[in-house]
Amino acid sequence: MKKTITALLAAACLIAPAAQAPAALAVTPSKDVHRPVLHKGSWTRGHRLSPSDRNHAVPLDYTRYRLKTPPHGYRWVRIGGSFLMVGSTSGLILSVVAAR
Repeated sequence: MKKTITALLAAACLIAPAAQAPAALAVTPSKDVHRPVLHKGSWTRGHRLSPSDRNHAVPLDYTRYRLKTPPHGYRWVRIGGSFLMVGSTSGLILSVVAAR
């Protein structure tokens, strides 16, 4: 009788921690943040240029086209028939002017 009770107590001690163990970790899907990126011809203030458009943009002499001086961290570029004031690092469009 003593052996049976001892075996049951030992089994209870081994099973109890397993019953309290956390369940398998649930895999939560990661959230992808997509910034609005404009593509050729639809330039709007507040949106961003795609990296490929930023690489193909031609820096220009803004005084030649009578454009205002860009603030620090921005530059004028010409893409197609538009002049865009774009953030140098972020690609954020601050201003859009149609080419003359």
